[in-house]
Amino acid sequence: MNNIYNGPDEGREAEIVKALMSHVRSGSTAVVDIPRERRLFVSIPAEDLKPVLTFAVRELGFGHLSTITGLDLEDRMEVIYHLNDGETALSLKVPVWRDDPRLPTVVDILPGAALYEREVHELFGIVFEGHPDLAPLLLPEDWPEGLYPMRKNLTPELIRGVLADARATRQSRR
Repeated sequence: MNNIYNGPDEGREAEIVKALMSHVRSGSTAVVDIPRERRLFVSIPAEDLKPVLTFAVRELGFGHLSTITGLDLEDRMEVIYHLNDGETALSLKVPVWRDDPRLPTVVDILPGAALYEREVHELFGIVFEGHPDLAPLLLPEDWPEGLYPMRKNLTPELIRGVLADARATRQSRR
C-alpha cells in the first residue's frame, strides 16, 4: 500500500490513520490529510470503501454519519462519507469514474445512509449498487431521467432547455 500522509506522527489521529490503513488493500494508494486536531480526511479507492468503513464504524466507533457528499471534479466524481465518533470527524473520500459512476451501497453498514445515497444518486447520477431504493427523492416528478443537476457540465440554460423540451413532449402526448 502506498500512503501519502500529511499529519502528525503520533497522537489519536495518527492511531486512527494507522488502524484504517490496515484495511486498505496492498498496492492501493491512500491519501491522508489532517488539517487540524480531531479532523481527518482519508482518500481511499472504491474497492476499499466497505472494509475501511466497516472497520471505522464497528471497531473505531465512527457510527454517526453526518452526511454523504457528492462532488463533480470535472475529470472524475467523488463521494465523501462524513463520520464522527463524538470526538473526531473523519471524512472518507472515494473517487468514482465520471463515465460509469458506481459504488457499493453502505446501507448494510450504516442504515442512515439510505436517504443520503438517494440524494447523491439523484443529483449526481452516482449509482449505489445494492441500494434497496434509489427512487427520486428531491426533484419534481417530471424531472427528465438522466439529467443530474449538480454535474458541472450542466448549465442553467441547458437545464431550462431540456426541461422545456420534456414538457413540450409530455403536452404533445395528451
